[in-house]
Amino acid sequence: MPAAALKPKPTQSTAMRPVLLDLPYEPVEKRPLPPGRPREWYVTHNRRLKAMRLAIALLDSGVYLPNQARNETIRSTAQLIGVHQPSETTCHMVRAFMRYNR
Repeated sequence: MPAAALKPKPTQSTAMRPVLLDLPYEPVEKRPLPPGRPREWYVTHNRRLKAMRLAIALLDSGVYLPNQARNETIRSTAQLIGVHQPSETTCHMVRAFMRYNR
C-alpha cells in the first residue's frame, strides 16, 4: 500500500484557529437531575459541578498548579464568574481536580 494512502486526513485544530474565552461566564442550560436518589448524592453532585466550573475558570485565568490556588484565589474567582462562595471542602475539591487532571 502506498504511503500516501496511510496519511491521515488533515483536521482543524484549535492551534490553527483562535479560541475565544471571554467574560461574563454564561452557564450551560440546566437540566433536571434524576429523581429518587438520596439527598447526599445531589449535594455531592452539585459540589463536583461547582468545583469543576471553578477549576476551569482558574485554568482560564492562568492558575495552572494546585498550590497556586489558595482559598482566597478560588473564592475571588467564584465571585468573578458569579457563583456562591465555595466552602473549604469545595476549595479542596478544586485543587484535587487541578492535581489529578494534569
